Amino acid sequence: VQLQASGGGLVQTGGSLRLSCARAGRTFGTYAVGWFRQAPGKEREFVAGVTFIGTTNYADSVEGRFFISRDNNRNTVWLQMNSLKPEDTGGYYCAARTTAKISVLESDYDYWGQGTQVTVSS
Repeated sequence: VQLQASGGGLVQTGGSLRLSCARAGRTFGTYAVGWFRQAPGKEREFVAGVTFIGTTNYADSVEGRFFISRDNNRNTVWLQMNSLKPEDTGGYYCAARTTAKISVLESDYDYWGQGTQVTVSS
């Protein structure tokens, strides 16, 4: 399973970005898909996840600012990030697990994309 993350960039505080995660060649099917991020010198952390039927889960730090969605017919998951803060800076990774439930643990995910960098300037 190949995942391709894109959409990162440099944005000012308060700005928005939309990240995409695409699975090469096939849809995500019933896989749960999550976004994680890793800031310099810190461990990777869960950001948001979505199930096949659209159930979502967010980290407290992004609740109300980030929105995850998926198009099961187009094999793509998006992460809309609004009201960005400097502490949102980091590498953002999408991941998929072969079960239907979202997990906040990176060890529960089976497939990972290569990451896309998000930098929020103050």
